[in-house]
Amino acid sequence: MKQQLSYTEAVSFMMDQLPMFSKIGAQALNPSLDKIKALVAHLGHPEQKFKSIHIAGTNGKGSTSHILAATFQHAGYKTGLYTSPHLIDIRERIRINGVPITELQLAAFINDHTELITEIKPSYFELNVAMAFQVFADEAVDIAIIETGLGGTWDSTNIIIPELSVITNISLDHTQILGDTLAKIAGEKAGIIKPGIPVVIGLSQPETEPVFSKVAILNQTSLVFADKLFDAVYAGRSASNQELKIVDKAQMSILNVKTDLLGNFQAQNIMTALTAVRLMQQKGWNVSEEICIDALQSVKKSTGLRGRWDWIQTGPNIVLDVAHNPGGIHTIIGQLEQAVFKSGNLHIVTGFVADKDVPQALSIMPATARYYFTQAQVPRALPAATLTQIAAEQHLQGAAYDTVTAAVAAALSHAQAEDTILITGSFFIVGEALDYLDKLKK
Repeated sequence: MKQQLSYTEAVSFMMDQLPMFSKIGAQALNPSLDKIKALVAHLGHPEQKFKSIHIAGTNGKGSTSHILAATFQHAGYKTGLYTSPHLIDIRERIRINGVPITELQLAAFINDHTELITEIKPSYFELNVAMAFQVFADEAVDIAIIETGLGGTWDSTNIIIPELSVITNISLDHTQILGDTLAKIAGEKAGIIKPGIPVVIGLSQPETEPVFSKVAILNQTSLVFADKLFDAVYAGRSASNQELKIVDKAQMSILNVKTDLLGNFQAQNIMTALTAVRLMQQKGWNVSEEICIDALQSVKKSTGLRGRWDWIQTGPNIVLDVAHNPGGIHTIIGQLEQAVFKSGNLHIVTGFVADKDVPQALSIMPATARYYFTQAQVPRALPAATLTQIAAEQHLQGAAYDTVTAAVAAALSHAQAEDTILITGSFFIVGEALDYLDKLKK
């Protein structure tokens, strides 16, 4: 009888033995679906045993996924949710009705399939996807919301035949992998479009609309742009929620929305989710715009979403956001300028992975802030000293810190009660910061 790995040992096995994009970048990617197909074939094709919605996009796909998961949970469906990357705990990636899988479930999956893993040699991401599909099948979820990891065509999640495909928006990110134009990136994301499966596009853009329209025609399916159905106006904000008026352009009616999701960018994600709900209702699912609006009041509580304009403290204000590309950074800096807290000084804790367009992202950041440049504990992290040099060229002043913990601690020591601390740059930076801040509260 082979020795059984504990949960900690199973996680170490996954992280130490398998190629990880977070560690080695593009070398971990497999421009083929052969390994994930081999995995699920050995598992008895769990991906065919549950219904799903498939979500891709450059920014906003995580929030949109969580909104849809909250909606289906609120409607009474047993709902699976697969997202990536995680912030603190690997189990965050696989949830059922908002609850992460147990340590026992993860360890059991690894122990049951060690030989298969050794034989196929999947990537870390491929194995997580296979495990999610197996758990969702075993738990007999009614529906699973599946977020892509990177791109679409060759993403390991792209073996499902969903009820609906959703693409939130397109901006420049992972250009060395997906292409250096919006049209090329859209072509990769459009790979999730399947024959006869309706498609929601969150944002209509001149460069990408022809790409999506062509792929939809070739797949003989319908295409709906959320921003052509809805518009949004902000009606109020606080530290815990915001209110919006969503305008249905065709019906000339107004939907009043109150949500615990903060940030201007959530308006687009909400409109995308509402459009998806409308199409799922047309397919016979017992969901509605009213159910979605009710669910929006407590998305964080229902699903465990964190790190999206996550205003976790006042006096000083602490906000975390996983924005990690120029498009995302531009959005949150704009959000800062409109935030309800404007008094005091701004402190920014930031770090990036080396394969991002760091100079472009930094060029968007305010020169008036005090910076704490740092690096996450992953091999792809851009060294803090290098980041500090690049920032100086953009006239951003601050000090370098070898760890996120040290950077956040320094920001806390310098910030006055009326100040604001923004922590951003990557999932890894936000994850390590949240872990530290959570422990401070205990």
